[in-house]
Amino acid sequence: MISRNKGILSFEFLAPIVGLLFAITSVVTLYTLVITPRADELMIRRHVLAAQGNASTQELQARPLPLIIKDREPECEIIFCLWGMFVLTYKFIQVARERALFKHDFVRVQPGERIIPEDALDRYKELKAVIEREPRWRERLLPECLLAALHRFHATSSVRDAADAVRERAELAADRLDSTLSLVRYIAWAIPAIGFIGTVRGIGGALSFAEVAIHGDISPVTQNLGLAFNSTFVGLALCIVLMYCLQIVQSRQEAFIIETQICCRDRLIDVMKVPTKDETSGVFA
Repeated sequence: MISRNKGILSFEFLAPIVGLLFAITSVVTLYTLVITPRADELMIRRHVLAAQGNASTQELQARPLPLIIKDREPECEIIFCLWGMFVLTYKFIQVARERALFKHDFVRVQPGERIIPEDALDRYKELKAVIEREPRWRERLLPECLLAALHRFHATSSVRDAADAVRERAELAADRLDSTLSLVRYIAWAIPAIGFIGTVRGIGGALSFAEVAIHGDISPVTQNLGLAFNSTFVGLALCIVLMYCLQIVQSRQEAFIIETQICCRDRLIDVMKVPTKDETSGVFA
């Protein structure tokens, strides 16, 4: 989650690309095999029933899902929404993996035992070696905060400075997590924007058939107006769903940052102690 590797071969970089390819492949396949044939079938049925005069008003006014999303703009909106959901799922899994480390006791402190500055360096080296042996613990926030606190405590002999080191690492990780959601925010903005493009295209297409409608054939006009309104409707609906999921992931990330600081405080900061002069002299006596 707090990986510094931002190269083109890092999974942090490849995950959104994989998500986009997955979304495009899935939606295009769905439209080719299901949506487009079903929409064409429904349109033909409507035209036949309207020509025969057997269709009821309720049947003609019905709006099945394939007819609402059959055009290119709704297809693109669904692709973008699925792309954003893929990225959010990846971020959610990352947070779950980070939170799983709370169950592990990185700083093994016996009941009643306290960590003093002279012991902090040895514990730092021990924890560093353990993390280096476990690839799944590398570049995780909790171990990094613990290492930073131990190193700062050894260097300054101040419990407050050790707590500040944890807070600084946590705030930096929070900013980094927030920046990773910028792509999803762009997607959430792009979905209704695509819908507005469909609205403009639909209204423009309807106006181009105005002369035909004057002569009595309004079907091209209604078809283009359907595109206009359906595009906006689908875009706004998908944006609401995506923004809700974004808020869930963002709240989980914020809660994770707070939980990390609490975990460091309870397991490490609270057991740190700077010996007084009397305690130090008593040891050497």
